[in-house]
Amino acid sequence: MPAHISDSLIYRGSWGTDETRALFDDEPRTRAWLEILAALAEAQAEVGLIPAEAARQVAHACRTLPLDAEFFDEVRKGLEATNHSTLGLIQAVQRRCPSESGEWVYYGATVQDLTDTWMMMALNRVWQMAYGELRAIEENLLRLAEAHRDTVMAGRTHGQPGLPITFGFKAAVWASETRRHLQRLKELKSRLGIGQLAGGVGSLSSLGPRGLELQEKFFARLGLRSPDVTWTTARDVIVEWFHLLTLFSGTADKIGHEVYNLQRPEIGEVTEGFVPGTVGSITMPHKRNPEIAEHLGTLARVIRHNGALIAESQVHDHERDGRAWKAEWAVLAETCMAAAKLLALTKVMTANLQIHAGRMMANLEATKGYVLSERVMLRLAEKVGKQSAHTMVYDTAMKAAEAGRPLKEALLENAAITARLSPEEIESLFDYRQHTGLCREMVERVIATAQRERANE
Repeated sequence: MPAHISDSLIYRGSWGTDETRALFDDEPRTRAWLEILAALAEAQAEVGLIPAEAARQVAHACRTLPLDAEFFDEVRKGLEATNHSTLGLIQAVQRRCPSESGEWVYYGATVQDLTDTWMMMALNRVWQMAYGELRAIEENLLRLAEAHRDTVMAGRTHGQPGLPITFGFKAAVWASETRRHLQRLKELKSRLGIGQLAGGVGSLSSLGPRGLELQEKFFARLGLRSPDVTWTTARDVIVEWFHLLTLFSGTADKIGHEVYNLQRPEIGEVTEGFVPGTVGSITMPHKRNPEIAEHLGTLARVIRHNGALIAESQVHDHERDGRAWKAEWAVLAETCMAAAKLLALTKVMTANLQIHAGRMMANLEATKGYVLSERVMLRLAEKVGKQSAHTMVYDTAMKAAEAGRPLKEALLENAAITARLSPEEIESLFDYRQHTGLCREMVERVIATAQRERANE
């Protein structure tokens, strides 16, 4: 039985995607490691560091050896016998190399040279997935913003109805945040894709006088770039990556939390698209739960927690610190897989949201006009000043609320207010559609900015 839920044959689909699992599972990761060792041998032969024939044989062995149960058992036993992260792998490969060529496997490199280089290759791929998913999410949100730029609903603060807004305005806020994530992702791209080949303390002392040239040739074979200096202890880019995933998860969780609340039957303004056959409860057959929105919150908590752990890895002792560096191993795959699933679910949810405009208006009307108190106050302020207007409307609203009366009715009975605002003027202020501020204009600005930038991407 798998020790981690992301490896469960039953539940794994809720904690990652097939695409990310194809990067981080034992077999694809080990296959990638072997390709790195093959490329290293070939590059080392090219600069005269190891014999050319030995390099050819090492590369062939790495690329053709079967990753079967026997091989993995052998590597595991090597780890347990030596307590070294990759010596079991080295020995297993060496035994499969012809003649003496196995002596040149992994020549002059360290564990971090292998694992950090692989990590950058994997993160390049996750970067591409994340970029595509965020683009699709943004497209969904822009479509919602445009379609509902005039769909009036209650804007809420502190969980209570505040003022009228439009649902398009809400979606535009989400879209704008997603656009910033895309910008951050593009900015980070220039700092990803940097390989690691530095030797014991990062000085390249084991890689000969052509070590820098070797780096260039080695990384070119893997689609990576050379660092200006080793990053064995400089984990800032890794921390930045994890914190960017944390930002993605925060936005997705926020959208999900909004849907979770607005889907409550007593509010009923937004619902996830229902898939026939989905069961919300095995004891309450009527339930239609916000399953996606809820799971976004679960995945986001995992990602945020792991981001805090990775922040610890930025602090290293001297030129290598296994405490800090190996902590990344525990959460790299889990976090990238969770983020991929989170983005995939967000894309599905935003593509299928059902917006109930009638219920939005009904909920506004259920406030008995109190969400228009600001509009009344501002009009009255033209006559008596803002502070005095606030006091007059506040006193009227508080008394009317206690009595369970509509605000407009109480205002029309307040002689101090009707002395300044005619009944017709008060009546004209109670139109929810006329007090959404500049929501429409801001929606159009967000859409225009996104469309311009998307066209250039």
